[in-house]
Amino acid sequence: MNVLEVKVGEPVENSLAGFGEALQSAMEGQSVDPYCGIGFETMAQFVAIFTPKRWELVESLKSAGPLSIYALAKRLNRHYRNVHKDVTALMAWTVIEKDEHGLVFVPWDEIDVRWPLMRQAA
Repeated sequence: MNVLEVKVGEPVENSLAGFGEALQSAMEGQSVDPYCGIGFETMAQFVAIFTPKRWELVESLKSAGPLSIYALAKRLNRHYRNVHKDVTALMAWTVIEKDEHGLVFVPWDEIDVRWPLMRQAA
Protein backbone atom coordinates (compact mmCIF):
# COMPACT_ATOMS: atom_id res chain seq x y z
CA MET A 1 0.00 0.00 0.00
CA ASN A 2 1.27 3.46 -0.93
CA VAL A 3 0.99 5.69 2.17
CA LEU A 4 1.90 9.35 2.55
CA GLU A 5 2.57 10.18 6.19
CA VAL A 6 1.83 13.75 7.22
CA LYS A 7 3.06 14.78 10.64
CA VAL A 8 2.12 17.95 12.45
CA GLY A 9 4.08 19.29 15.40
CA GLU A 10 6.90 16.76 15.33
CA PRO A 11 10.30 18.30 16.09
CA VAL A 12 12.65 18.47 13.11
CA GLU A 13 15.24 16.63 15.20
CA ASN A 14 13.04 13.48 15.18
CA SER A 15 12.83 13.52 11.39
CA LEU A 16 16.56 14.07 11.07
CA ALA A 17 17.26 11.21 13.48
CA GLY A 18 15.07 8.88 11.40
CA PHE A 19 16.85 9.95 8.24
CA GLY A 20 20.23 9.41 9.91
CA GLU A 21 19.28 5.88 10.95
CA ALA A 22 18.08 5.03 7.44
CA LEU A 23 21.23 6.47 5.90
CA GLN A 24 23.44 4.49 8.28
CA SER A 25 21.56 1.28 7.48
CA ALA A 26 21.90 1.90 3.74
CA MET A 27 25.62 2.62 4.08
CA GLU A 28 25.99 -0.69 5.94
CA GLY A 29 24.32 -2.49 3.04
CA GLN A 30 21.08 -3.20 4.86
CA SER A 31 17.77 -2.82 3.09
CA VAL A 32 15.80 0.27 4.01
CA ASP A 33 12.03 0.45 3.78
CA PRO A 34 10.89 3.35 1.62
CA TYR A 35 9.35 6.22 3.54
CA CYS A 36 7.19 8.98 2.10
CA GLY A 37 6.34 11.76 4.48
CA ILE A 38 5.96 15.47 4.94
CA GLY A 39 5.81 17.53 8.09
CA PHE A 40 4.52 20.80 9.45
CA GLU A 41 5.64 22.61 12.58
CA THR A 42 2.15 23.76 13.52
CA MET A 43 -1.47 22.94 12.77
CA ALA A 44 -1.84 26.45 11.34
CA GLN A 45 0.77 25.64 8.69
CA PHE A 46 -0.96 22.36 7.92
CA VAL A 47 -4.41 23.89 7.41
CA ALA A 48 -2.96 26.64 5.21
CA ILE A 49 -1.98 23.91 2.73
CA PHE A 50 -4.69 21.32 3.34
CA THR A 51 -7.83 23.43 3.04
CA PRO A 52 -11.27 21.79 2.85
CA LYS A 53 -11.45 22.52 -0.90
CA ARG A 54 -8.08 20.83 -1.43
CA TRP A 55 -9.17 17.74 0.53
CA GLU A 56 -12.27 17.62 -1.67
CA LEU A 57 -10.02 17.88 -4.74
CA VAL A 58 -7.81 15.02 -3.53
CA GLU A 59 -10.79 12.77 -2.82
CA SER A 60 -12.44 13.54 -6.16
CA LEU A 61 -9.22 13.02 -8.10
CA LYS A 62 -8.48 9.73 -6.33
CA SER A 63 -11.94 8.37 -7.13
CA ALA A 64 -11.86 9.56 -10.76
CA GLY A 65 -8.31 8.58 -11.64
CA PRO A 66 -5.94 10.69 -13.76
CA LEU A 67 -7.55 13.83 -15.21
CA SER A 68 -6.58 17.05 -16.88
CA ILE A 69 -6.86 20.08 -14.63
CA TYR A 70 -9.67 21.32 -16.87
CA ALA A 71 -11.62 18.06 -16.44
CA LEU A 72 -10.98 18.15 -12.69
CA ALA A 73 -12.29 21.72 -12.47
CA LYS A 74 -15.44 20.67 -14.36
CA ARG A 75 -15.88 17.66 -12.07
CA LEU A 76 -15.57 19.87 -8.99
CA ASN A 77 -17.70 22.65 -10.52
CA ARG A 78 -14.92 25.14 -9.73
CA HIS A 79 -13.07 27.76 -11.75
CA TYR A 80 -10.05 26.40 -13.65
CA ARG A 81 -7.67 29.01 -12.19
CA ASN A 82 -8.53 28.06 -8.60
CA VAL A 83 -8.18 24.34 -9.29
CA HIS A 84 -4.86 24.94 -11.06
CA LYS A 85 -3.61 26.88 -8.02
CA ASP A 86 -4.68 24.07 -5.67
CA VAL A 87 -3.14 21.36 -7.86
CA THR A 88 0.13 23.29 -8.01
CA ALA A 89 0.23 23.65 -4.22
CA LEU A 90 -0.57 19.97 -3.65
CA MET A 91 2.06 18.91 -6.19
CA ALA A 92 4.65 20.95 -4.28
CA TRP A 93 3.79 18.88 -1.19
CA THR A 94 3.89 15.55 -3.15
CA VAL A 95 0.18 14.87 -2.62
CA ILE A 96 -0.56 14.98 -6.36
CA GLU A 97 1.64 14.02 -9.30
CA LYS A 98 1.48 14.56 -13.05
CA ASP A 99 1.90 11.69 -15.51
CA GLU A 100 3.69 11.68 -18.87
CA HIS A 101 0.47 12.83 -20.60
CA GLY A 102 0.06 15.85 -18.34
CA LEU A 103 -2.79 14.32 -16.34
CA VAL A 104 -2.80 14.79 -12.59
CA PHE A 105 -3.42 11.94 -10.16
CA VAL A 106 -3.14 10.97 -6.51
CA PRO A 107 -0.42 8.30 -6.18
CA TRP A 108 -1.38 7.41 -2.60
CA ASP A 109 -3.77 4.76 -1.34
CA GLU A 110 -3.83 6.46 2.02
CA ILE A 111 -2.82 9.78 3.56
CA ASP A 112 -2.09 9.33 7.24
CA VAL A 113 -2.23 12.61 9.17
CA ARG A 114 -0.80 12.55 12.69
CA TRP A 115 -0.92 15.35 15.20
CA PRO A 116 0.45 14.26 18.56
CA LEU A 117 -0.81 16.51 21.31
CA MET A 118 1.80 17.70 23.77
CA ARG A 119 1.28 17.23 27.47
CA GLN A 120 1.33 20.34 29.58
CA ALA A 121 3.91 20.51 32.34
CA ALA A 122 2.44 20.01 35.80
